[in-house]
Amino acid sequence: MKIAVVGTGYVGLVTGTCFAETGNNVICVDIDEEKVARMQRGEVPIYEPGLDPLFERNTRAGRLKFTTSLSEAVRQSEIIFLALPTPPGQDGAADLSYILGVANELGPMIAELGQYKVIVDKSTVPVGTADRVRATIAAHAPQTLFDVVSNPEFLREGVAVEDFLKPDRVIIGTRSERARKLMQQLYEPFVRQGNPILFMDERSAEMTKYAANSYLATRITFMNEIANLCERLGANVDMVRIGMGSDSRIGKRFLFPGVGYGGSCFPKDVQALARTAEAHAYDFKILKSVMEVNNRQKLRLVEKIKAFYGTSDLSSKTIAIWGLAFKPNTDDIREAPARYIIDELLKAGAQIRAFDPEAMDNMRRIYQGRITLCDDMYEPLIGADALAIITEWAVFRTPSFEVMKSLLKEPVVFDGRNLYPIERMQERGFYYSSIGRNTVDGREHKTALVAELQDGQ
Repeated sequence: MKIAVVGTGYVGLVTGTCFAETGNNVICVDIDEEKVARMQRGEVPIYEPGLDPLFERNTRAGRLKFTTSLSEAVRQSEIIFLALPTPPGQDGAADLSYILGVANELGPMIAELGQYKVIVDKSTVPVGTADRVRATIAAHAPQTLFDVVSNPEFLREGVAVEDFLKPDRVIIGTRSERARKLMQQLYEPFVRQGNPILFMDERSAEMTKYAANSYLATRITFMNEIANLCERLGANVDMVRIGMGSDSRIGKRFLFPGVGYGGSCFPKDVQALARTAEAHAYDFKILKSVMEVNNRQKLRLVEKIKAFYGTSDLSSKTIAIWGLAFKPNTDDIREAPARYIIDELLKAGAQIRAFDPEAMDNMRRIYQGRITLCDDMYEPLIGADALAIITEWAVFRTPSFEVMKSLLKEPVVFDGRNLYPIERMQERGFYYSSIGRNTVDGREHKTALVAELQDGQ
């Protein structure tokens, strides 16, 4: 099939590449001339595991192409995916200006060509957007020449390629039988193992995406509240999580506490759904609480650091940071908890030394010399007063603890992702504060042990 994808961010580029991988001819459109030139040279502009070999294979085969010309892409395609940004506006509602702007351009093009096109909203959009896109195009082109479909993405950054190639389900919102047949034909290669293609009306499809992301954000937030209470009660949230997750009604996923959710989806989608509810005179109290708790949770490590030093003035302290991306296996720092934590530490006067396997360039553009970005994971520790772990990259899970102790001024670790068993950190001689578990101070333990051995002599 002949497909156009408008927008080459995480969603658009993965979508286009994976459709090309199943034999379709795909042309991707972006207004960023430099970015398009890079992709035409064979450069992948984002970090996403598994994307590079598919990108290379399909560009080499000529199935995946790039252009800045929307009209060129429309001429060559029968299905046009809109994978455009929908950032929150000043009131928190999703900004549809990019999508509606492209829709306004599509109308005259479709009318001039006189060929039937399926326009697919791939972006996460508020309920009713398909109707608005349809009306915008219909202002220029007869409705017999096009259909608008809602096909929300459910891609997790870091495993987006796998999610696209082997989806749990495909949601397609359309009331057009003609569009339905084309969309089913397009997606059948991805669901050969029996996972469903679920057809529904456009508004229900749009709502499904917001409901799914908001529910997952709520699960994470609930566990963060449980974790904070565990600390006060002396319970261990790891044990609580395992006990909860073993219940088949609950399941194991999205129960890990930490420093709050971030990224391009959860914060934006929860906020947008809450604003949609407000616009329709519905008080969505749960989502308001989710946003409030998550904003507070992002600064939990800062509270712990200030409490440890007994002051809000950290001007004499250097804090090492492991992890800048909002999650592992991505370079995405949108709404990353690390940014909130770093900002607060800088306000308190702290010096920051940081490392992340993939997000360094993106962070460098934001902080422009206000923090020190290091070349390897141990460099930030040199002479630092403490280490804060913010992103659970695999490389941080089994470090050399002896090297860590030798580089830090004191063996002090604030772990926002609960990477290490607290008993082992105590045995290794660390002060170790994590989320939802008892804080242990191995420095005292080791001092007491040395004193006991000396007394025995």
